[in-house]
Amino acid sequence: MTVRVRFAPSPTGYLHIGGARTALYNWMFARKHGGQFILRIEDTDQKRAVRGADVALMDALRWMGIDWDEGPGVGGPHGPYVQSERANLYRQWAQWLLDHGHAYKCFCTAEELKARRAAQQATRGDQGYDRRCRYLSPEELAQRERDGLPYAVRFKAPTEGATVIPDVIRGDITVPNAQIADAVLLKSDGLPTYHLANVVDDHFMAISHILRADEWISSAPLHINLYDAFGWQHPVYAHLPLVLNPSGRGKLSKRAQAFDDGGRQVLVKVEEFRDAGYLPQALNNFLANVGWSFGDDREKFPIEEAIPRFRLEDINPAPTRLPYDKLDWLNGQWIQDMSPLELAQAVKPFLERQGYEVNAEALLAVASSLRVRLKKLTDAADFLRFLWDDEGAALTADRLTHNKLPDDAVRRALSAARDFVAAAQPFDAETLNAGLTAIGEAHTTNSKAGPFLGVLRLAVTQQDVSPPVFESIIALGRDHTLFRLDTAISLLEQETTPDGTG
Repeated sequence: MTVRVRFAPSPTGYLHIGGARTALYNWMFARKHGGQFILRIEDTDQKRAVRGADVALMDALRWMGIDWDEGPGVGGPHGPYVQSERANLYRQWAQWLLDHGHAYKCFCTAEELKARRAAQQATRGDQGYDRRCRYLSPEELAQRERDGLPYAVRFKAPTEGATVIPDVIRGDITVPNAQIADAVLLKSDGLPTYHLANVVDDHFMAISHILRADEWISSAPLHINLYDAFGWQHPVYAHLPLVLNPSGRGKLSKRAQAFDDGGRQVLVKVEEFRDAGYLPQALNNFLANVGWSFGDDREKFPIEEAIPRFRLEDINPAPTRLPYDKLDWLNGQWIQDMSPLELAQAVKPFLERQGYEVNAEALLAVASSLRVRLKKLTDAADFLRFLWDDEGAALTADRLTHNKLPDDAVRRALSAARDFVAAAQPFDAETLNAGLTAIGEAHTTNSKAGPFLGVLRLAVTQQDVSPPVFESIIALGRDHTLFRLDTAISLLEQETTPDGTG
């Protein structure tokens, strides 16, 4: 069997993290078996469609590295891949069901249906459609057709026995047919509902496996019966486990922010993760672990290594919470794997988005130390604030001290450092390390440079937490470093003046 799977989002919003997990599992399954991953946009619910959402969905998938073999922008032999462009096909097969006695015309208006539901609720009766149009006499049906009344097409669901849904993850799911409603397949405006379009498209796109969220289990009996009515072989089903809030209490909603145990809002849309400074490698790694395990007690892995191990039978059907603290850890690990150049290039857009202009050379100079500090790319701004903020922390003469540096030694050492930096050739970390270390050793009581280099770093960066001093000086550049040293020396000189200010 050629494996063909699909991800079929509705453009009613942006890509939810639960949907991203579904897309990733489908993509991994296709790639493992050398099959095809199809993207299909299910936009038949025009009332809920959000302008531009389809483009945002595709952008999010591309950012994750999920490519599609057939679909919008790619094409393929089974297109078009947008359901609103396939309306004639759905009408054709709805008519086929009518002609072959598997469906019927329903002339009930929205107002009539609403009134009946209210009456059913009042008596706590069955809340489903009462099938009255299913049992219209030929004369009653003919009269309604002559009157030109609008109608929807409903499926004639079986009323006796049971329907079995074979599921790779959950085993056979048996549903009594008495629980299956006569669902609307074609609305009175001629557009299909999800149920008809989904089954028709999956058949004509030759979908072999359906990996989808477990919220669709309730629809599966209807779909199985539609396949039977058409005389088509249904695909293999695998209903994925529910994704819970980070707290583990309740489903991770598509339309509202989730909250963790601390009451903090967490991210739910893929673009929110992207904009918050997570790497796609880390997010994919994280999502692959939500309901499935790589094995070997291994938490961090590239998705390419997970693909050969991925099996539907190994997915745990139990609802799974999203441990966002694990995502933070994974993201930090993936950042550490980046080369200095990769990290500098990745961080720069986030700094610019926050209004900071930093040249690439400066970022490259501090990238090595930056790698071990960051959990997210957005964290870089606080660590690198010294590159553009001359105010810095409240720098005072009292802070520019150390018990291993005798009176006035700090000022003299900083002055020596200033002269060295002004003349250093070449202006690189190796030269600065040798010269400034020697100055520190000459001015401390124990002949060790560490105490002075700590004071020097504070004078240069004006931050308690910053990159190592030599990297910071290279990133700042010679002129800016001299300005910072002049500021620190001036503070110390004011502290020692005989006019009572010190």
